[in-house]
This record gives sequence, C-alpha cells and structure tokens, in this order.
Amino acid sequence: MIDAARHTGPALEAHFQFLLWLIPTVERFPRSQKFLLGDRIQATALDVLESLIEATYTRERRTHLVRANLGIEKLRFLFRLATDLRFLDGRRYEHAARTLDEVGRLIGGWRKAHDVRTA
Repeated sequence: MIDAARHTGPALEAHFQFLLWLIPTVERFPRSQKFLLGDRIQATALDVLESLIEATYTRERRTHLVRANLGIEKLRFLFRLATDLRFLDGRRYEHAARTLDEVGRLIGGWRKAHDVRTA
C-alpha cells in the first residue's frame, strides 16, 4: 500500500483500499436494498475514486478535490442511513466512518497544499 501511495497519493490509495472493503460489504445488504441503497453507495464511492484520479492527473485539482470531498460527505449520510435501517452493523459502520474521516482529512490536506501552491 505504501508503494502504491507514492505513485497515486495517499488519499487516492486510502479510498481505493476502502472500495476493496466496501464492495463485498454492500453485497451483504438485503436483496431489496442491494440494488437501491447499495448501488447508490457504490456509485458515490466510485465517483469519489474518479474525482481523486482526475485530481492526480491534472494541474487544476481544486474542482476535483471539492467534488471528492462532497462525495465523502454523501457517503457519511448514506452509511448512517444503512446503519439506522439495520443493513449494516455497528462494527462495519464504525470502520466506514473512520475510513471516510481519514480519506476526508487526506483530501482536505491535499486541497490546502494545492491552494498554497497556486496562491
């Protein structure tokens, strides 16, 4: 993971690792919700991944980082909803919340560093 983060950046790598955990976790949702709430969670998480990839390979990163940060916030609410509806247990919710906080901090730091460089 450390070697991969050198090439892609820590925020992108942390979110990629989160996706590796997320996809099989959503598969455990009840069938009725796997294709509604589960798909929305996966699509939002994949949108964040795409934004982070775009931020990695462009000079104007701010727009992509803001979009990724917004996606992280959406994921927080979607995970809270899944937990309140009892599709996700407390242990998995805690893991998701901690990971999303970590990725959010990494994105925020990246954004601040970008703003300082472009100011």
